[in-house]
Order: sequence, then structure tokens, then C-alpha cells
Amino acid sequence: MSRIQDKFRKLRANKQKALISYIVAGYPNEQGTISSVRGLVKGGTDIIELGLPFSDPLADGPVIQNASFEALKKGMSFNKFIKIVRRIRKETDIPLVLMTYSNLLYHRGYNKFLSAIKDAGIDGLILPDMAIDEAKEFLLEARKNNLDTIFLISPNTLPERIKKIADASSGFLYLVSVFGTTGVQRKFEDYTLHAIKAAKNIVSGKIPLAVGFGVSSPEQVKFIIQNGADAIIVGSAFLRLIEKTPQPKIEEKIRSFASDLKKATIYNKK
Repeated sequence: MSRIQDKFRKLRANKQKALISYIVAGYPNEQGTISSVRGLVKGGTDIIELGLPFSDPLADGPVIQNASFEALKKGMSFNKFIKIVRRIRKETDIPLVLMTYSNLLYHRGYNKFLSAIKDAGIDGLILPDMAIDEAKEFLLEARKNNLDTIFLISPNTLPERIKKIADASSGFLYLVSVFGTTGVQRKFEDYTLHAIKAAKNIVSGKIPLAVGFGVSSPEQVKFIIQNGADAIIVGSAFLRLIEKTPQPKIEEKIRSFASDLKKATIYNKK
């Protein structure tokens, strides 16, 4: 059982939902990343997504694109990413998910890339541009390296395809809550709620359903959790907080915001 799967098992046993928090590795710099991770852990985040910057992040909105651009401008690379993960692993065993783009794996080679991140301490991957129909080699190598493969579905994904994607996924299934790219949303449309309920019905508890893209406040977290999600993914809101916070205060600001979000995941049906 992977760290991700074990985390969800423990959360279920305690009747809790998961807070999954996303930050970009190397933003605002290496030490800022470490400070952010410390804040996330202290604030109660259950799983951390680490973005490995890519020059053409098609699925990302302006906030994440800007953070990725700044990290790349300051020299962020695959080797530096590995060093950051190793630093994190010296401090915590929190589940870590790498989110990046397929070209980086193609360029380095699946086995070489995946074995390196597994050795450093990564537990799973999200590749937004990896189509399930083209994922055979990726899935084979990921399983060889005992890495969870987390695929995305959207509100308009057909039921048969949701089942196919869920069957190829492990760790959790990622439901994109809105059409378009990542970014802060003011409100969620009815189609998001219909998508959550439909996906939950299709997967029938075989894999946790995490909802992301646009979630940015405790009120939104509670709303999504109340409508059936097993986990909430928050990214752009953390990066906006990092952007406007002086580096010495990053850890505490992240801790406080993560704590508020985590409290909102605790929901008991009456």
C-alpha cells in the first residue's frame, strides 16, 4: 500500500476527508518551497502536490503559469526538483504527488524519470496531458516503480470513459471541477455538483474522488465536501498567498490558511 492509499485509509477510519495542497517547486525559490511545505504540514494538509515547472503548462491558469515561469527563470530543473524532494523527505513522510507534463518524461525516458523520483520520495504522479489511450508504457513503468497514477476526468467525461480512467488510476481520481484551466473561482456551477455525484456513483467507492481547479476558500471546500467529494485540491490560492507574502512569513501564512481549509473538510452529515 502506498503512502497515498494509506493516508486515505486512515482518513476513512477517522471519518475525515482529505486536503490536498499544490505548490510549485522552486517558487518563490528553493527555501520558499521548503517553508511552504512546512506550513502545509503544520496546517494539516494530508497530501502535497509538487509542481515540476514546464515551459508550456496548458492546463494551468495564470497564477500557476506565473509561478512556473518564475521558478524556471531562477534555474529550476529536474535535478533541483529531486534535491528539494530529498530535503522534504528528511522532515516529513507526508504523501507527495508530482504534477508535471508528459514531455519531461518522454525526454528523460519513463523508467529513468520514474525511478529517480521514486528514489527521492515521490509517491504518485499527475500528468494532465497524458491521455489514457496513450498511457500504456507510462502505466507499466509506474507500476514497476510502485508509483500511484492519478488521472483526470472532467464534468463532460462520458460514464464509460470515467470507468476506464478510474480503472487505470490509483491513489485517487482527479475531477476537474470547471471547464478550462486552473484558477480561483467565485462560485461553482450546478454541472460541477452533477459531475461529483455521477463520478462517485460510477467508481462505487473503489477509489477516492478528489475535486480540484478553482477551490480557494473554506466555504468552497465545505460546499464541495458536502456534495460528496473525498478530497479537495487547492493550488492557485496558495500560490497567490505566497506571491504577496514576505519570505520570512511564508511558513506561518501557509500554515494558517491550510488550517482553515482543513477544518472545512470536517463535515458530519446529520
